[in-house]
Amino acid sequence: MEKITNQHAADPQEDVMQKANADIVDELLESQPVDEDASEDAPVSDNEADQEHPSATDDESEPSSPSDEKSSDETTTTTTGTEGAAPESEGGELPAHGEDEERLNIPGVLPILPLKDTVIYPFSVQPFSVGQERYIRLIDDVMRGNRLVVLVAQKSPDIDHAGPDDIYRVGTVSRVGRMFRMPDGTVQIAVQGLERVTIDEFTQEKPYLQARVTTKPDIQESDTETEAIKRNVISYFQRLVALVQNVPEGVAAATLNLEEPRQVVYVIATFVQMDMELRQKLLEIDSVHEKLSLLSNFLAHELEILELGKKIQNSAQEEMGKVQREYLLREQLKAIQRELGEESEEQATVNELRRKIEEAKMPEEAYKEANRELSRLEKLPTVSPEYSIIRTYIELLVSLPWNKGTATQIDVSHAREVLDEDHYDLHKIKERILEYLAVRRLKEDRLSEEIAHEREINGSEEGVEIEKIVPTQPLKDQEAARPLHREPILCFVGPPGVGKTSLGQSIARALGRKFARMSLGGIRDEAEIRGHRRTYIGAMPGRIIQTLRRVEANDPVIMLDEVDKVGADWRGDPSSALLEVLDPEQNFNFRDNYLDLPFDLSKVMFIATANALEPIPAPLRDRMEILELSGYTEEQKLHIALNYLLPKQRESNGLKPDELTIDDDALRRLIRDYTREAGVRNLERQVGSLCRKVARQISEGLPTPVHVTADKVTEYLGRQRFFDEAAERIDRPGIATGMAWTSVGGEIMFIEAATMPGKEERLILTGQLGDVMKESAIAALSYVRSNSTALGLPKNVFEGQNVHIHVPAGAIPKDGPSAGVTMVTVLVSLASGRKVRSDLAMTGEITLRGKVMPIGGVKEKVLAAYRSGIRSVILPAKNEAEFMEDIPNELREQMHFTFVSDIRQVLDIALVPEGEHDEKIAANGDGRHRKRKGEKAVAKA
Repeated sequence: MEKITNQHAADPQEDVMQKANADIVDELLESQPVDEDASEDAPVSDNEADQEHPSATDDESEPSSPSDEKSSDETTTTTTGTEGAAPESEGGELPAHGEDEERLNIPGVLPILPLKDTVIYPFSVQPFSVGQERYIRLIDDVMRGNRLVVLVAQKSPDIDHAGPDDIYRVGTVSRVGRMFRMPDGTVQIAVQGLERVTIDEFTQEKPYLQARVTTKPDIQESDTETEAIKRNVISYFQRLVALVQNVPEGVAAATLNLEEPRQVVYVIATFVQMDMELRQKLLEIDSVHEKLSLLSNFLAHELEILELGKKIQNSAQEEMGKVQREYLLREQLKAIQRELGEESEEQATVNELRRKIEEAKMPEEAYKEANRELSRLEKLPTVSPEYSIIRTYIELLVSLPWNKGTATQIDVSHAREVLDEDHYDLHKIKERILEYLAVRRLKEDRLSEEIAHEREINGSEEGVEIEKIVPTQPLKDQEAARPLHREPILCFVGPPGVGKTSLGQSIARALGRKFARMSLGGIRDEAEIRGHRRTYIGAMPGRIIQTLRRVEANDPVIMLDEVDKVGADWRGDPSSALLEVLDPEQNFNFRDNYLDLPFDLSKVMFIATANALEPIPAPLRDRMEILELSGYTEEQKLHIALNYLLPKQRESNGLKPDELTIDDDALRRLIRDYTREAGVRNLERQVGSLCRKVARQISEGLPTPVHVTADKVTEYLGRQRFFDEAAERIDRPGIATGMAWTSVGGEIMFIEAATMPGKEERLILTGQLGDVMKESAIAALSYVRSNSTALGLPKNVFEGQNVHIHVPAGAIPKDGPSAGVTMVTVLVSLASGRKVRSDLAMTGEITLRGKVMPIGGVKEKVLAAYRSGIRSVILPAKNEAEFMEDIPNELREQMHFTFVSDIRQVLDIALVPEGEHDEKIAANGDGRHRKRKGEKAVAKA
């Protein structure tokens, strides 16, 4: 293969550049594989490599015939300082550039060769692979002529057959210096860019493009600024060559010898990777000064990116070198320690973990898993990310209380003393706890007797000594012992402040166990209960396993607080995860996602708390034993304040027992006038406020002891907060007092009714009533209108009138069927003009036949009426059994209860007879009305 040389170089710098380009072409052409994939490996592919070519294509390796060379001699170039025609190079040699190339003799019509993703600049020499049939024909025709062709970039590389509208209008006229036919039919050529041209008009489109062209010489400025930019571009290029690997050797040195600015632009742009649009823009700009400015900005940006990348790479290599160096030093340290007989830090950690595994008394499955993970840990370097994950997992395994309990011998009598000491009343709950303790004590005694008997038999007959479990022996799961340790799942339901959480603490103290509390309110992620799988970064065990690890015992009392406020979303349903935890048939084999091993929760006593049962899912509610704490009566609150709250607040505020005393009347006034709640939380706050004010007075010099009476309560706590307003509210017909249940205890509510003329008879309901309560109002109106005559009302009662029923406190949602009795009473009172007794409250569901149906929450409603100063209550007859069981004796003695089964009984009791005042009725018989036919009354003296 012949070298491409310059025989007529205009200057030494140009000769150096041409030689460098020729060497590059030789190197590229020689590197072209002579196989079927040659066209695909070419630097620029503007062809269809697999297209078959006509058989007329000759397979000679020579670029042209002698006649072609002769025809090529007809093309002449004029150089500066040379007259006449310059001789052409023979054997495929390229002509030299003159110092003034604008005077090149370029024909007016030339063939056009579109290029994909490539822009050819003047002074550049590049090889191409041509595969399309029409472009091979173009090359053949060019080689037979003057070897000149216009190389123009395509606007889109996706077009295979580019037309006049698919190419740019500025290109470079180039000379084809060498042609080489490949075995697959493609043609490899080397071209040299000569001068910029503009395509004016296309004269031919088939078989290939041909157009009239006009030369477009560059405008070369020779000012100082252009020279400065040129040197700056060369400097940038030198730095860029040092950072990249794709620039051929010798190009960087050749650019130092270039004098003309436009040579610098085209040579450097040829070897720098740029976007197609930027390459074409650089070619189309006329001013060399602007070309240099554009190229300088591009090189500066590329240098900034490359140097930053180099900095990042060096930093990463330094970090890797540091890690490798530390690894080698550690290995050397290990070798030295082995020679000295010393133990390395990593080995000491492994040995320590192995010792803890042997002492943990794990079940067999956990024991095998711990040893397996420990074997993996020994083989890993400490710098491995998995090392810390495995070590954390093993440390969790050895820290769990697999076989460590804190429960002592059960003493039922002591447990009763503890419960009575911490809580007043709550007899039902205390009895349930004591029953559980008695059963557990009995089962343990029976099991101890059986074990002792079996040992005695085995020791006497077989003479086999029973093997003791040593710390290094793994414990096996004992399925037969599981029923013995089954714990009850209790759920305390009641309003805030009734002592649910403190009751759990007392149970733990009575059992001699550790106590832990888990607040479930607001959690929405199932992983909070079951944990995350170890495949996740930052995985942790669930809160159950974390709690057991924290208390270091496998039999604590765990309180699941606010179980009715557990949420659910796309991350899972925590209440569903609690099903396994709270099921005695499943929790002996609880599997945490992080632990991935069975852990026995059957020894744990779970106590859940809730304010309401409705939000708890039915499957979860079914697994728990519900114990309701409805609230306290005034007498119970008085005992709680004297025996628990006052001593606690005196101690909290630094007062001695003999420095402050509060009499019973003062505490009763606190309960009646300053609090109105089911529990004692606000009562404790008021007692604490009173203690703080007394402590301040003592600090200011007030003599002790301080005795607080009922008259002094206002002096310490200010004005009265609550009033008995039932008598004041019922001052006209159409108003009655009902009772309602809420999640924070019972409440009384006043139901009002009014009528007004209207063209359309309508029932208007206001007060933010729920659907069930609205239906109760409709049923009440239907009953009154359908039984108007029997009730002593006009036959056309409410005819031509709109009836409006309103329940005050409209901002609070209300619902439930128990207001039906009250609504019937209100409507009859409104229609008859008779007032409803102000000292009476009622509740019950009605039917269209006038029957009174049972309702729920009797105790909460009765306590609410009592707190509001109401002493007479009407209840459904079917709630009498619940009433006798739940209502304390003191309430039954202080209040009057009437049980009814028909609405007419309610009306006979509740409505004031015509011509009488309810004050007289209330005063008659100490507020108790005389019994009527069909009534059942409970009143114990």
